[in-house]
Amino acid sequence: MMNAFTTDYLGNLALRDFHPQPRVSGRLSSCDGLLMEAVGLSLPVGTVCAVGTEGDRRVEAEVIGFRGGKTLLMNLGGPAPLLPNAPVRPVGPAGEAEVGAALLGRVVDGAGKPIDGLGPVRGATHWPLAGKLQSPLDRGRVLEPLDVGVRAINGLLTIGQGQRIGIMAGSGVGKSVLLGMIVRAAEADVVVVGLIGERSREVADFLETKVAGDARSRSVVVAVPANHSPVLRIRGALRATAIAEAFRAEGKKVLLIMDSLTRVAHAGREIGLALGEPASARGYPPSAIAMLPSLIERAGTDVHSGGSITAIYTVLADGDDGNDPVVDSARSILDGHIVLNRALAERGVYPAIDIGPSVSRVMTDIVAREQTHAARVLRRHLATYEENRDLVLMGAYRPGADPAIDAAIAYHPAVMDYVRQDADAIVGLEEAVTELVGVFGDG
Repeated sequence: MMNAFTTDYLGNLALRDFHPQPRVSGRLSSCDGLLMEAVGLSLPVGTVCAVGTEGDRRVEAEVIGFRGGKTLLMNLGGPAPLLPNAPVRPVGPAGEAEVGAALLGRVVDGAGKPIDGLGPVRGATHWPLAGKLQSPLDRGRVLEPLDVGVRAINGLLTIGQGQRIGIMAGSGVGKSVLLGMIVRAAEADVVVVGLIGERSREVADFLETKVAGDARSRSVVVAVPANHSPVLRIRGALRATAIAEAFRAEGKKVLLIMDSLTRVAHAGREIGLALGEPASARGYPPSAIAMLPSLIERAGTDVHSGGSITAIYTVLADGDDGNDPVVDSARSILDGHIVLNRALAERGVYPAIDIGPSVSRVMTDIVAREQTHAARVLRRHLATYEENRDLVLMGAYRPGADPAIDAAIAYHPAVMDYVRQDADAIVGLEEAVTELVGVFGDG
């Protein structure tokens, strides 16, 4: 009868270059929810281990730290009937992602396993999950605009190739719908989508409506829903970024979409609290917030390959609070932010982009002077109207009392028409600029 020793060891003796290696194994000493402790192991952080006996009683876990001579692991799978002193064995190396053209058109999970039913991914190369450290001088400037098909963004918040921008809003204001509009129309060689910590229903919906047809063949989707382990959610964000980096190294123009950055921070919070970190900023341990810059800074332009990663992150403002730690941290790191306003959505303005607090920090470098002037005129009229909105609606303002308010009232319908756009409509960059300059260029 064949056993594991016969198949694994004696079978390998037939190989000419076989060198016997000791089989590393430890024992499970503690299991508290998702957090496990093992003794007898010395493995680097990030190593994937199998915990338990063979078959259905086995679960995968990742090494996340050390404490008191014990190895700390986080469960990557579902529940399993684990027993004290269950064997813990390493099964995978730390920190590599499958990348390359073999992934185009595919959907993978946080561990890189395909979930689209199309079989294994063949012919993929590898890239470090944590990325390759670059000098600041290896990053090029953002000089070319990117057409995203949304009139208000193309005209007033122009995005550049290689820019990192956030879409910030509370729940249910239209972040995912705006993302879908951008994905359908964006001019990019490759689109990498990371659906991190969102509803499982949204994964199928995104594939059927946002990356359907021709867009699917140039897209890679990394889907890790909310019911997955926090380690897998973070790995999903790292994997999506690593895939984008590999395409950028080939000189391609990559659009990286991540929905959402806040769920990545939530996963970091779960891990940090499990490790005993103090909750400092509204329940977030320092490591959860410190993780965001290392993730966001990996996007941008590469001066050596000529490729770029234009990254768009959704940021959930818990309780519509613009000073939430994740929102505040992301705003300070990103090259711009698009704020969605619940009051505009309630008035039927979609996409509900709040032009006032939204900004693109590279816009003045990539657009013509007349577009910048027209955008400032629109912003001035909108700000004046919003400051005096209550007076106008109550009838307390007398026309002719202030020329600036009169102009703002006259231009307000045109401003709202410019911001509004149907979800299935595409307005190109040239068309958006022409309309903006034509209406507001003389202000």
